[in-house]
Amino acid sequence: LFPYSSKGAMMDNRFATALVIACVLSLISTIYMAASIGTDFWYEYHTLSPAENVSEAGRSIWEEFVSEEADEKTYTDALFRCNGTVGLWRRCITVPKNSHWYSPPETDMTTNCISFSLSDQFMEKYIEPGNHNSGTDLNRTYLWRLQFLLPFVSLGLMCFGALIGLCACACRSLYPAIATGVLHFLAGLCTLGLVGCYVAGIELLHKKLPLPDDVRGDFGWSFCLACVSAPLQFMAAALFIWAARTNRKEFTLLKAYRVA
Repeated sequence: LFPYSSKGAMMDNRFATALVIACVLSLISTIYMAASIGTDFWYEYHTLSPAENVSEAGRSIWEEFVSEEADEKTYTDALFRCNGTVGLWRRCITVPKNSHWYSPPETDMTTNCISFSLSDQFMEKYIEPGNHNSGTDLNRTYLWRLQFLLPFVSLGLMCFGALIGLCACACRSLYPAIATGVLHFLAGLCTLGLVGCYVAGIELLHKKLPLPDDVRGDFGWSFCLACVSAPLQFMAAALFIWAARTNRKEFTLLKAYRVA
């Protein structure tokens, strides 16, 4: 039995290594996901001359941008003109620190942000942005709602999976790690769905409101963090499931060998 016991010890070390790697990947993906949700750089607009755009004609746009009654077209136009950035929770534009009508033009800029309220997250999107009489655009409406809900579902699944993992450690059993792996796989699907919904929503918005010639739009680093988080979740899920299933199978074979 000694050679088999030695082999079993090596197998245990292999499973432990897989679990440690899976836990590290899970932790990194959770940090990335939380950082992407909490930051405002999912999409960035780069304007050639933002200081000139916020002139006397542009100050009314700023006032409408911060207004609680600002509609989608109003704040999107401001994002175009003022080097705007958009997150899942907030929208930001870059304006001069002193924008009074009697002040000389300034090159000293500051970034001001406005949060999306909960009602904004579930508000209907219109076929013609800003025109309430144009009818509801169901595609954009549900894409917007999903991109708000899916990241929280993803984080919740990973946290629940971590809780099951702690219970597995307390019980000194690898088998519950299968549930942890399944939950991480579902979290990865949610994160992947979030990325897809956001890209589709941006593309549909820009078909309704095309970018001006002097404005360039790019996906920001917050979006990239979410994109990286998804494969990390899938890799962690694969390692959790592999370690649990293979360890269970070898334990069954070892038990049968000892009985024989």
